[in-house]
Amino acid sequence: MSLLFVGIDPSTEKDKSPTVWVDQERNELVFQGWKPSPELEAECAAFEVPGHAKGIPDDEAVIRIPGRMAHMIKEACDAIERADIR
Repeated sequence: MSLLFVGIDPSTEKDKSPTVWVDQERNELVFQGWKPSPELEAECAAFEVPGHAKGIPDDEAVIRIPGRMAHMIKEACDAIERADIR
């Protein structure tokens, strides 16, 4: 895996670390974030999207990323879209 580090939440404590990367080989965004509360996870699992089953598949997860990291997520999206990564 060839991870491109984009950024880490500068407002978290030393032992906390929501982080954004780009997996350059798979052309994917990679996030490390906080686990959701049971209530938020249940709300996400109950959300209905036409054409999709309810629930969260076993190989997927709900994570939380602070809004103050939006610019990092945008930067990661830009990196994914650049031709030099593909």
